[in-house]
Amino acid sequence: MQSQWVFPISALQLTPSVVTSSYTVAKELYDRSRGVEFLFRLGSSLGLPTSAMFTAATWFHRFFMRYSMEDYHRQDVAASCIFLATKTEECGRKLRDVARVCQAKITGKDVSLIHSESPEVDQLQNVILFTEEVLLEALCFDFVAPSPHAELIDLFDAYQEDSRVQDYAWSIAHDSYRTPLCVLFSPRIIASACYVLAQRAVDGPHSASLDARISASPPSASLPTPPSHKPGSPDASRFAVEYYGFTEEDIAKVSDALSILLEYYSVQDMQNAPHVVPLTMIPPPTSSLRPKLYEPFSQVPQGSSQSASVPPAGTSNRTPISSYGGNTPAKTPLHVTEQPERVIPESTKRVIARLDLS
Repeated sequence: MQSQWVFPISALQLTPSVVTSSYTVAKELYDRSRGVEFLFRLGSSLGLPTSAMFTAATWFHRFFMRYSMEDYHRQDVAASCIFLATKTEECGRKLRDVARVCQAKITGKDVSLIHSESPEVDQLQNVILFTEEVLLEALCFDFVAPSPHAELIDLFDAYQEDSRVQDYAWSIAHDSYRTPLCVLFSPRIIASACYVLAQRAVDGPHSASLDARISASPPSASLPTPPSHKPGSPDASRFAVEYYGFTEEDIAKVSDALSILLEYYSVQDMQNAPHVVPLTMIPPPTSSLRPKLYEPFSQVPQGSSQSASVPPAGTSNRTPISSYGGNTPAKTPLHVTEQPERVIPESTKRVIARLDLS
């Protein structure tokens, strides 16, 4: 049975942000990437385990499949996801500490300069708590968020791959949370895409293509084997596909996941992320026929979202540096307008001055 949290790629065209506001798909994916970047920075500063940050990032994407980015600022949602994850992942942090570090990130100040009893921290605590209520509603209190990293560990244990492939795959899996893959595919599909892409990056441009690596059968399977030759050894480049025994439908999903990852890397600012350049040189699978999702981040409109917290004019709009409305999208705009408007407490309506760092 398919999870309620796995959507078709076409659902990205029908999210509340796109249907009920001026957001384009590219703009929403850009802001999601920035929101997850902020979430990771916040979690790292709080000393959280990566598993908690991956869980929070998954919730972040699930939230915006049901609510608009114009109604809830990405940084507020990211902070609430982090705070909730500290409770469910048993790495508890005090609300005031989360708010204090969040305030430091928002304003671009050192955390030591943020007084824990300041009005700004108090206000941010209220914002986090209010947003957490909406988050719990959006998640339907379903906190389970499996990670592709667990599947990667199984692959690593099953085949002693080059350590460079393992490191590359692990980093790509991190980056996958900056895309909506976690709400489009199962962890096994994502892990396989990360693994295959890592293999191709390490093996180099003259190695087997992505199409060959994820084909249903080895490209040479139908060719006769000369009697003087010994049978070939198992094809390591096809290990992930063969390990899971993927069907044609599964392989099509791996192909789409690969193409989304490569498209995401292709729109990065290469001056800020030179390490992704080798990945941008890899041709995507030809079998993926999905519509284009991304635009170059430098060309995405930089308008502020209409939320309880608005960044000040004239602040930086930096592209995230890659490191290694309560309705599902299937509903129509009519369904969206029929939903009762949530009353936002006055304490959360005051504008928070932000540096647009994510």
